[in-house]
Amino acid sequence: MRRRLSSLFEGMMRSLFKEDGAEFRVELVADPAVQEFVGTHASALDSAFEKVEMSEAMRRRLTRSNYIFSGMKAFHELNEAFPSLLDENGNRKPFERFLNDVQTIDKTYNSNYLRAEYNFVAGSAEMAARWESFMQDGDRYYLQYRTQRDDKVRPEHAALDRVTLPIDDSFWEEFYPPNGWNCRCTVVQVRKSKGPATNHDEAMRLGDEAMQRDSKGIFRFNAGKEGKSVPDYNPYTISKCRNCDIAKGKAKLARFIPDNEVCQACQLLHQCEQLRGEVIKHGKGTIEISHLVDRNDSDFSKLMQAAEHFAKDGAEVVMTPKMTRPSKFNYDCVYGELRGTKFEGKCPDLKINENWYEHEGFVTTNPKRAFGNMMNDGLKQANRLIIDRPDLTERWMRRSIIGRIEKGQDILEVWLRETDGSLTLLYKKTDG
Repeated sequence: MRRRLSSLFEGMMRSLFKEDGAEFRVELVADPAVQEFVGTHASALDSAFEKVEMSEAMRRRLTRSNYIFSGMKAFHELNEAFPSLLDENGNRKPFERFLNDVQTIDKTYNSNYLRAEYNFVAGSAEMAARWESFMQDGDRYYLQYRTQRDDKVRPEHAALDRVTLPIDDSFWEEFYPPNGWNCRCTVVQVRKSKGPATNHDEAMRLGDEAMQRDSKGIFRFNAGKEGKSVPDYNPYTISKCRNCDIAKGKAKLARFIPDNEVCQACQLLHQCEQLRGEVIKHGKGTIEISHLVDRNDSDFSKLMQAAEHFAKDGAEVVMTPKMTRPSKFNYDCVYGELRGTKFEGKCPDLKINENWYEHEGFVTTNPKRAFGNMMNDGLKQANRLIIDRPDLTERWMRRSIIGRIEKGQDILEVWLRETDGSLTLLYKKTDG
Protein backbone atom coordinates (compact mmCIF):
# COMPACT_ATOMS: atom_id res chain seq x y z
CA MET A 1 0.00 0.00 0.00
CA ARG A 2 2.88 2.35 0.78
CA ARG A 3 4.35 1.78 -2.69
CA ARG A 4 0.92 2.21 -4.26
CA LEU A 5 0.32 5.53 -2.50
CA SER A 6 3.81 6.72 -3.43
CA SER A 7 3.09 5.99 -7.08
CA LEU A 8 -0.27 7.77 -6.90
CA PHE A 9 1.37 10.70 -5.08
CA GLU A 10 3.61 11.11 -8.13
CA GLY A 11 0.52 11.12 -10.37
CA MET A 12 -1.08 13.73 -8.14
CA MET A 13 2.07 15.87 -8.37
CA ARG A 14 2.03 15.56 -12.17
CA SER A 15 -1.46 17.04 -12.18
CA LEU A 16 -0.27 19.87 -9.92
CA PHE A 17 2.73 20.44 -12.20
CA LYS A 18 0.40 21.01 -15.17
CA GLU A 19 -1.28 23.94 -13.41
CA ASP A 20 -0.54 27.23 -15.17
CA GLY A 21 -1.81 29.83 -12.72
CA ALA A 22 0.18 31.73 -10.10
CA GLU A 23 -2.27 30.69 -7.37
CA PHE A 24 -3.25 27.27 -6.10
CA ARG A 25 -6.55 26.14 -7.64
CA VAL A 26 -8.80 24.35 -5.13
CA GLU A 27 -10.73 22.60 -7.93
CA LEU A 28 -7.67 20.38 -8.42
CA VAL A 29 -9.10 18.05 -5.76
CA ALA A 30 -11.52 16.77 -8.43
CA ASP A 31 -8.70 15.90 -10.86
CA PRO A 32 -8.80 12.17 -11.74
CA ALA A 33 -5.24 11.58 -10.48
CA VAL A 34 -6.03 13.30 -7.20
CA GLN A 35 -9.28 11.38 -6.84
CA GLU A 36 -7.47 8.10 -7.46
CA PHE A 37 -5.03 8.98 -4.68
CA VAL A 38 -7.87 9.98 -2.34
CA GLY A 39 -9.81 6.80 -3.07
CA THR A 40 -6.79 4.58 -2.49
CA HIS A 41 -5.87 6.36 0.74
CA ALA A 42 -9.46 6.05 1.94
CA SER A 43 -9.46 2.34 1.04
CA ALA A 44 -6.33 1.88 3.16
CA LEU A 45 -8.19 3.38 6.11
CA ASP A 46 -11.31 1.33 5.32
CA SER A 47 -9.24 -1.85 5.59
CA ALA A 48 -8.64 -1.02 9.26
CA PHE A 49 -12.19 -2.16 10.07
CA GLU A 50 -12.90 -4.61 7.28
CA LYS A 51 -13.51 -7.46 9.73
CA VAL A 52 -15.22 -5.44 12.47
CA GLU A 53 -18.88 -6.41 12.88
CA MET A 54 -21.24 -3.45 12.55
CA SER A 55 -24.36 -2.46 10.67
CA GLU A 56 -24.00 -1.64 6.97
CA ALA A 57 -25.35 1.83 7.69
CA MET A 58 -22.54 2.47 10.17
CA ARG A 59 -19.96 1.04 7.77
CA ARG A 60 -21.13 3.41 5.04
CA ARG A 61 -20.91 6.38 7.39
CA LEU A 62 -17.39 5.45 8.47
CA THR A 63 -16.16 4.92 4.91
CA ARG A 64 -17.66 8.30 3.95
CA SER A 65 -15.76 9.86 6.83
CA ASN A 66 -12.54 8.20 5.66
CA TYR A 67 -13.02 9.58 2.15
CA ILE A 68 -13.56 13.19 3.29
CA PHE A 69 -10.60 12.91 5.69
CA SER A 70 -8.37 11.49 2.92
CA GLY A 71 -9.49 14.21 0.53
CA MET A 72 -8.71 17.02 2.95
CA LYS A 73 -5.33 15.43 3.59
CA ALA A 74 -4.61 15.36 -0.17
CA PHE A 75 -5.69 19.01 -0.39
CA HIS A 76 -3.06 19.91 2.22
CA GLU A 77 -0.39 17.89 0.42
CA LEU A 78 -1.12 19.71 -2.84
CA ASN A 79 -1.21 23.09 -1.13
CA GLU A 80 2.07 22.40 0.62
CA ALA A 81 3.72 21.20 -2.59
CA PHE A 82 2.52 24.13 -4.74
CA PRO A 83 5.29 26.63 -3.74
CA SER A 84 7.92 24.04 -4.72
CA LEU A 85 6.95 24.40 -8.38
CA LEU A 86 9.25 27.43 -8.66
CA ASP A 87 13.00 27.65 -8.09
CA GLU A 88 14.85 30.35 -6.16
CA ASN A 89 14.66 32.64 -9.22
CA GLY A 90 10.94 32.27 -9.63
CA ASN A 91 11.22 29.98 -12.65
CA ARG A 92 9.28 26.73 -13.14
CA LYS A 93 11.42 23.75 -12.12
CA PRO A 94 11.81 20.69 -14.33
CA PHE A 95 9.35 18.04 -13.18
CA GLU A 96 11.98 15.62 -11.89
CA ARG A 97 13.50 18.29 -9.65
CA PHE A 98 10.06 19.34 -8.41
CA LEU A 99 9.13 15.73 -7.66
CA ASN A 100 12.39 15.18 -5.79
CA ASP A 101 11.80 18.32 -3.71
CA VAL A 102 8.34 17.18 -2.58
CA GLN A 103 9.34 13.65 -1.55
CA THR A 104 9.49 14.75 2.10
CA ILE A 105 5.78 15.64 1.87
CA ASP A 106 4.98 12.14 0.62
CA LYS A 107 7.03 10.48 3.37
CA THR A 108 5.62 12.70 6.11
CA TYR A 109 1.96 12.44 5.16
CA ASN A 110 1.73 8.98 3.61
CA SER A 111 4.11 7.02 5.78
CA ASN A 112 4.63 8.68 9.14
CA TYR A 113 1.17 10.18 9.58
CA LEU A 114 -0.67 7.31 7.92
CA ARG A 115 0.44 4.82 10.58
CA ALA A 116 -1.13 6.85 13.37
CA GLU A 117 -4.22 7.63 11.26
CA TYR A 118 -4.75 3.95 10.42
CA ASN A 119 -4.55 3.00 14.10
CA PHE A 120 -6.92 5.80 15.05
CA VAL A 121 -9.49 4.77 12.44
CA ALA A 122 -9.21 1.15 13.58
CA GLY A 123 -9.88 2.24 17.16
CA SER A 124 -12.74 4.53 16.12
CA ALA A 125 -14.42 1.78 14.13
CA GLU A 126 -14.13 -0.71 16.95
CA MET A 127 -15.64 1.78 19.38
CA ALA A 128 -18.38 2.78 16.90
CA ALA A 129 -19.35 -0.87 16.58
CA ARG A 130 -19.40 -1.19 20.37
CA TRP A 131 -21.60 1.89 20.63
CA GLU A 132 -24.13 0.32 18.27
CA SER A 133 -24.19 -2.75 20.49
CA PHE A 134 -24.54 -0.63 23.64
CA MET A 135 -27.45 1.28 22.14
CA GLN A 136 -29.34 -1.94 21.48
CA ASP A 137 -29.33 -2.64 25.22
CA GLY A 138 -30.52 0.85 26.07
CA ASP A 139 -30.00 1.90 29.69
CA ARG A 140 -29.90 -1.62 31.15
CA TYR A 141 -26.18 -1.23 31.87
CA TYR A 142 -23.70 1.42 32.87
CA LEU A 143 -20.72 2.06 30.60
CA GLN A 144 -17.29 1.86 32.15
CA TYR A 145 -14.04 3.37 30.83
CA ARG A 146 -11.14 0.93 30.71
CA THR A 147 -7.44 1.34 29.98
CA GLN A 148 -5.04 -1.51 29.15
CA ARG A 149 -3.48 -1.14 32.64
CA ASP A 150 0.10 -1.57 31.44
CA ASP A 151 3.19 0.63 31.41
CA LYS A 152 2.22 2.11 28.04
CA VAL A 153 -0.94 3.77 29.35
CA ARG A 154 -0.71 7.56 29.47
CA PRO A 155 -1.00 8.79 33.08
CA GLU A 156 -3.78 11.21 32.12
CA HIS A 157 -5.77 8.35 30.57
CA ALA A 158 -5.06 6.12 33.56
CA ALA A 159 -7.02 8.57 35.72
CA LEU A 160 -10.15 7.72 33.70
CA ASP A 161 -9.85 4.00 34.31
CA ARG A 162 -13.09 2.62 35.80
CA VAL A 163 -15.09 5.83 35.36
CA THR A 164 -18.65 4.48 35.26
CA LEU A 165 -21.66 6.36 33.91
CA PRO A 166 -25.06 5.80 32.22
CA ILE A 167 -25.02 5.58 28.44
CA ASP A 168 -26.92 8.87 28.10
CA ASP A 169 -24.42 10.84 30.21
CA SER A 170 -22.85 13.71 28.24
CA PHE A 171 -19.41 12.48 29.38
CA TRP A 172 -19.48 9.94 26.54
CA GLU A 173 -19.98 12.68 23.95
CA GLU A 174 -16.55 14.13 24.74
CA PHE A 175 -14.46 11.37 26.28
CA TYR A 176 -15.49 8.22 24.47
CA PRO A 177 -12.32 6.51 23.14
CA PRO A 178 -10.11 6.78 21.21
CA ASN A 179 -8.89 9.90 22.98
CA GLY A 180 -5.83 10.66 20.86
CA TRP A 181 -3.42 9.11 18.40
CA ASN A 182 -2.63 5.47 19.24
CA CYS A 183 -5.04 5.50 22.18
CA ARG A 184 -5.85 1.92 23.25
CA CYS A 185 -8.59 2.72 25.76
CA THR A 186 -11.99 1.07 25.50
CA VAL A 187 -15.45 1.03 27.11
CA VAL A 188 -17.37 -1.96 28.44
CA GLN A 189 -20.84 -2.57 29.85
CA VAL A 190 -21.21 -3.30 33.58
CA ARG A 191 -24.30 -4.26 35.54
CA LYS A 192 -25.81 -1.42 37.51
CA SER A 193 -25.95 -3.69 40.54
CA LYS A 194 -22.13 -3.88 40.68
CA GLY A 195 -21.80 -0.41 42.09
CA PRO A 196 -22.78 3.26 41.90
CA ALA A 197 -22.06 5.48 38.93
CA THR A 198 -19.21 7.98 39.09
CA ASN A 199 -20.21 11.52 39.97
CA HIS A 200 -20.80 13.34 36.68
CA ASP A 201 -18.87 16.51 37.63
CA GLU A 202 -15.93 14.45 38.87
CA ALA A 203 -15.91 12.41 35.67
CA MET A 204 -15.91 15.57 33.54
CA ARG A 205 -13.03 17.00 35.60
CA LEU A 206 -11.00 13.84 35.05
CA GLY A 207 -11.86 13.95 31.36
CA ASP A 208 -10.69 17.55 31.02
CA GLU A 209 -7.43 16.67 32.74
CA ALA A 210 -6.95 13.63 30.53
CA MET A 211 -7.38 15.73 27.39
CA GLN A 212 -5.13 18.63 28.39
CA ARG A 213 -2.69 17.81 25.58
CA ASP A 214 -5.56 18.04 23.12
CA SER A 215 -5.59 21.82 23.47
CA LYS A 216 -7.73 22.26 20.34
CA GLY A 217 -10.32 19.74 21.42
CA ILE A 218 -9.92 17.68 18.27
CA PHE A 219 -10.50 14.30 19.90
CA ARG A 220 -13.60 15.23 21.88
CA PHE A 221 -16.07 13.22 19.84
CA ASN A 222 -17.97 9.93 19.89
CA ALA A 223 -17.35 7.85 16.75
CA GLY A 224 -20.50 5.79 17.31
CA LYS A 225 -22.90 8.67 17.95
CA GLU A 226 -21.53 10.79 15.10
CA GLY A 227 -20.92 7.95 12.65
CA LYS A 228 -17.43 9.28 11.92
CA SER A 229 -14.11 7.46 11.93
CA VAL A 230 -12.35 10.81 12.31
CA PRO A 231 -13.85 13.93 13.91
CA ASP A 232 -14.93 16.76 11.61
CA TYR A 233 -12.34 18.99 13.27
CA ASN A 234 -8.99 17.28 12.71
CA PRO A 235 -5.42 18.23 11.71
CA TYR A 236 -6.53 18.87 8.13
CA THR A 237 -9.57 21.06 8.86
CA ILE A 238 -10.35 24.17 10.91
CA SER A 239 -12.12 24.69 14.24
CA LYS A 240 -15.44 25.82 12.76
CA CYS A 241 -15.71 22.44 11.02
CA ARG A 242 -16.83 21.10 14.40
CA ASN A 243 -20.18 22.87 14.06
CA CYS A 244 -20.50 23.01 10.27
CA ASP A 245 -23.89 21.95 8.88
CA ILE A 246 -22.23 20.51 5.74
CA ALA A 247 -20.10 18.14 7.82
CA LYS A 248 -23.17 17.14 9.82
CA GLY A 249 -25.27 16.60 6.69
CA LYS A 250 -27.79 19.26 7.69
CA ALA A 251 -27.31 21.63 4.75
CA LYS A 252 -27.53 21.27 0.99
CA LEU A 253 -24.25 21.73 -0.84
CA ALA A 254 -25.84 24.02 -3.42
CA ARG A 255 -26.79 26.50 -0.69
CA PHE A 256 -23.38 26.54 0.97
CA ILE A 257 -21.08 29.42 0.05
CA PRO A 258 -17.47 28.66 1.09
CA ASP A 259 -15.54 31.59 2.52
CA ASN A 260 -12.02 30.12 2.44
CA GLU A 261 -9.97 27.48 0.62
CA VAL A 262 -10.48 24.80 3.27
CA CYS A 263 -14.26 25.21 3.05
CA GLN A 264 -14.12 25.22 -0.75
CA ALA A 265 -12.08 22.00 -0.78
CA CYS A 266 -14.44 20.39 1.73
CA GLN A 267 -17.50 21.33 -0.33
CA LEU A 268 -15.95 19.91 -3.51
CA LEU A 269 -14.99 16.70 -1.74
CA HIS A 270 -18.53 16.26 -0.43
CA GLN A 271 -19.75 16.65 -4.01
CA CYS A 272 -17.22 14.06 -5.18
CA GLU A 273 -18.30 11.74 -2.38
CA GLN A 274 -21.93 12.00 -3.48
CA LEU A 275 -20.85 10.91 -6.96
CA ARG A 276 -19.06 7.87 -5.60
CA GLY A 277 -21.01 4.71 -5.02
CA GLU A 278 -21.52 1.42 -3.29
CA VAL A 279 -18.63 -0.99 -3.74
CA ILE A 280 -19.63 -4.63 -4.05
CA LYS A 281 -17.17 -7.50 -3.99
CA HIS A 282 -17.80 -9.97 -6.79
CA GLY A 283 -15.55 -12.91 -7.54
CA LYS A 284 -11.96 -11.70 -7.43
CA GLY A 285 -12.89 -8.10 -8.24
CA THR A 286 -15.22 -5.28 -7.27
CA ILE A 287 -18.17 -3.39 -8.72
CA GLU A 288 -18.73 0.25 -7.75
CA ILE A 289 -22.24 1.50 -8.46
CA SER A 290 -22.58 5.28 -8.42
CA HIS A 291 -25.27 6.60 -6.08
CA LEU A 292 -26.66 8.43 -9.12
CA VAL A 293 -27.20 5.26 -11.14
CA ASP A 294 -30.92 4.56 -11.61
CA ARG A 295 -31.32 0.93 -10.54
CA ASN A 296 -34.82 0.91 -11.99
CA ASP A 297 -33.55 1.79 -15.45
CA SER A 298 -34.26 -0.84 -18.11
CA ASP A 299 -30.53 -1.25 -18.85
CA PHE A 300 -29.40 -1.64 -15.24
CA SER A 301 -29.67 -5.44 -15.12
CA LYS A 302 -27.81 -5.76 -18.42
CA LEU A 303 -25.00 -3.51 -17.22
CA MET A 304 -24.84 -5.40 -13.94
CA GLN A 305 -24.44 -8.68 -15.81
CA ALA A 306 -21.58 -7.17 -17.82
CA ALA A 307 -19.97 -5.80 -14.67
CA GLU A 308 -20.17 -9.19 -12.97
CA HIS A 309 -18.59 -10.87 -16.00
CA PHE A 310 -15.44 -8.76 -15.71
CA ALA A 311 -15.34 -8.49 -11.90
CA LYS A 312 -15.40 -12.25 -11.35
CA ASP A 313 -11.88 -12.50 -12.85
CA GLY A 314 -10.48 -9.65 -10.78
CA ALA A 315 -11.42 -6.46 -12.63
CA GLU A 316 -12.34 -3.24 -10.82
CA VAL A 317 -15.59 -2.14 -12.47
CA VAL A 318 -17.32 1.23 -12.07
CA MET A 319 -20.94 1.58 -13.18
CA THR A 320 -21.41 5.24 -14.06
CA PRO A 321 -24.54 7.43 -14.02
CA LYS A 322 -26.32 8.88 -17.02
CA MET A 323 -25.72 12.63 -16.97
CA THR A 324 -27.63 15.30 -18.87
CA ARG A 325 -25.69 18.54 -19.14
CA PRO A 326 -23.66 17.95 -15.96
CA SER A 327 -21.63 20.73 -14.40
CA LYS A 328 -17.92 20.69 -15.24
CA PHE A 329 -17.12 19.66 -11.68
CA ASN A 330 -19.61 16.79 -11.61
CA TYR A 331 -18.44 15.59 -15.01
CA ASP A 332 -14.80 15.68 -13.94
CA CYS A 333 -15.54 13.71 -10.78
CA VAL A 334 -16.87 10.80 -12.85
CA TYR A 335 -15.43 11.17 -16.34
CA GLY A 336 -12.44 13.46 -15.77
CA GLU A 337 -10.09 10.94 -17.40
CA LEU A 338 -11.84 11.61 -20.73
CA ARG A 339 -10.73 15.25 -20.71
CA GLY A 340 -8.33 15.85 -23.59
CA THR A 341 -9.50 12.75 -25.50
CA LYS A 342 -11.89 12.52 -28.44
CA PHE A 343 -14.52 11.22 -26.00
CA GLU A 344 -14.45 14.34 -23.82
CA GLY A 345 -18.01 15.26 -22.93
CA LYS A 346 -19.28 11.71 -23.44
CA CYS A 347 -20.68 9.48 -20.68
CA PRO A 348 -19.86 5.80 -21.32
CA ASP A 349 -21.64 3.22 -19.16
CA LEU A 350 -18.78 1.30 -17.57
CA LYS A 351 -15.17 1.76 -16.56
CA ILE A 352 -13.38 -1.59 -16.38
CA ASN A 353 -9.94 -1.22 -14.84
CA GLU A 354 -8.53 1.66 -16.89
CA ASN A 355 -10.78 1.28 -19.95
CA TRP A 356 -14.20 2.74 -20.81
CA TYR A 357 -17.03 0.67 -22.32
CA GLU A 358 -20.42 1.54 -23.76
CA HIS A 359 -23.39 -0.84 -23.82
CA GLU A 360 -25.92 -0.71 -26.63
CA GLY A 361 -29.14 -2.65 -27.16
CA PHE A 362 -31.46 -2.18 -30.12
CA VAL A 363 -34.63 -4.13 -30.88
CA THR A 364 -35.83 -4.42 -34.47
CA THR A 365 -36.98 -7.04 -36.94
CA ASN A 366 -33.99 -6.13 -39.13
CA PRO A 367 -30.86 -7.53 -37.35
CA LYS A 368 -28.40 -5.84 -39.74
CA ARG A 369 -29.99 -2.47 -39.01
CA ALA A 370 -29.85 -3.25 -35.28
CA PHE A 371 -26.15 -4.10 -35.51
CA GLY A 372 -25.40 -0.96 -37.49
CA ASN A 373 -27.29 1.29 -35.09
CA MET A 374 -25.62 -0.24 -32.03
CA MET A 375 -22.17 0.19 -33.55
CA ASN A 376 -22.84 3.75 -34.72
CA ASP A 377 -24.35 4.92 -31.42
CA GLY A 378 -21.88 3.06 -29.24
CA LEU A 379 -18.77 4.35 -31.00
CA LYS A 380 -19.85 7.90 -30.20
CA GLN A 381 -19.28 7.11 -26.51
CA ALA A 382 -16.33 4.70 -26.45
CA ASN A 383 -14.16 2.50 -28.63
CA ARG A 384 -14.94 -0.58 -26.55
CA LEU A 385 -18.50 -1.83 -26.91
CA ILE A 386 -20.87 -4.36 -25.37
CA ILE A 387 -23.86 -4.98 -27.66
CA ASP A 388 -26.91 -7.20 -27.38
CA ARG A 389 -26.45 -10.10 -29.77
CA PRO A 390 -28.47 -9.63 -32.98
CA ASP A 391 -29.61 -12.58 -35.10
CA LEU A 392 -26.47 -12.54 -37.24
CA THR A 393 -23.48 -14.85 -37.62
CA GLU A 394 -20.32 -13.86 -35.79
CA ARG A 395 -18.44 -14.16 -39.07
CA TRP A 396 -20.69 -11.53 -40.69
CA MET A 397 -20.34 -9.19 -37.72
CA ARG A 398 -16.54 -9.50 -37.64
CA ARG A 399 -16.34 -8.75 -41.36
CA SER A 400 -18.50 -5.69 -40.78
CA ILE A 401 -16.23 -4.53 -37.95
CA ILE A 402 -13.10 -5.02 -40.06
CA GLY A 403 -14.77 -3.04 -42.85
CA ARG A 404 -15.44 -0.18 -40.45
CA ILE A 405 -11.83 -0.22 -39.24
CA GLU A 406 -10.56 -0.13 -42.82
CA LYS A 407 -12.65 3.02 -43.29
CA GLY A 408 -10.90 4.61 -40.31
CA GLN A 409 -13.24 3.88 -37.40
CA ASP A 410 -11.57 3.40 -34.01
CA ILE A 411 -12.72 0.05 -32.61
CA LEU A 412 -10.73 -1.76 -29.92
CA GLU A 413 -13.20 -4.34 -28.55
CA VAL A 414 -16.69 -5.61 -29.20
CA TRP A 415 -18.46 -8.00 -26.84
CA LEU A 416 -21.79 -9.74 -27.42
CA ARG A 417 -24.26 -9.92 -24.56
CA GLU A 418 -26.10 -13.21 -24.90
CA THR A 419 -29.75 -13.68 -23.98
CA ASP A 420 -28.70 -15.40 -20.72
CA GLY A 421 -26.59 -12.38 -19.74
CA SER A 422 -23.20 -13.95 -20.44
CA LEU A 423 -20.63 -12.18 -22.61
CA THR A 424 -18.79 -13.47 -25.68
CA LEU A 425 -15.80 -11.65 -27.13
CA LEU A 426 -16.54 -10.89 -30.78
CA TYR A 427 -13.55 -8.74 -31.68
CA LYS A 428 -10.42 -7.41 -30.00
CA LYS A 429 -7.71 -5.39 -31.67
CA THR A 430 -4.24 -6.88 -31.33
CA ASP A 431 -0.89 -5.17 -31.63
CA GLY A 432 -0.27 -7.11 -34.82
